Amino acid sequence: QATPRTKKQRRFTRLRRLSPTHTMSTAPVAAAPAQEPKVSRKKLKQNDGINGRLQIVMRSGKYTLGYKTVLKSLRSGKSKLIIISNNCPPLRKSEIEYYAMLAKTGVHHYSGNNVDLGTSCGRYYRVSCMSITDPGDSDIIKAMPEA
Repeated sequence: QATPRTKKQRRFTRLRRLSPTHTMSTAPVAAAPAQEPKVSRKKLKQNDGINGRLQIVMRSGKYTLGYKTVLKSLRSGKSKLIIISNNCPPLRKSEIEYYAMLAKTGVHHYSGNNVDLGTSCGRYYRVSCMSITDPGDSDIIKAMPEA
C-alpha cells in the first residue's frame, strides 16, 4: 500500500510533470534575432510629439493650469509658452492670445479638447489652457513653431 503524501509533495510532483524542462528534445536552438540598439526612455518621450514633451515638462519644469493663472503668468511676464485646447471658448481664447501677443509669448493650439489636454498633463480633470513658465528638461519651446 502507498504511503500517503502531503499536499506539498503532491503539488511538487504535479509541477514536475507539467514542467517542460524535463522533456529532452534534440532540436537545435535557433539564435535570437538581432535587436535594435536601445533608445533611452527620455529620447522616446522627446520624439513623441507634444504629449511626450508635456509629460517631461510636468516632471521637470514649472507650469500653471487654468485660465486665471495663465492670465496672471502672462501679466507678470513669466510665461514662455501658452497651450490652449481646441474647445476653449472663443472669447477666452482671443483674450489669452491678445495677452500673449502683448507679452511676446508663443501660443500653441492643442489639437485635442480639454479632456485630452488634461490627460496628457497627467491630470484626471479638464484643462482648457496652460502656461509653461520653465520647460525643465523638455525642448517644447524650441519645438513649437508658433513660439
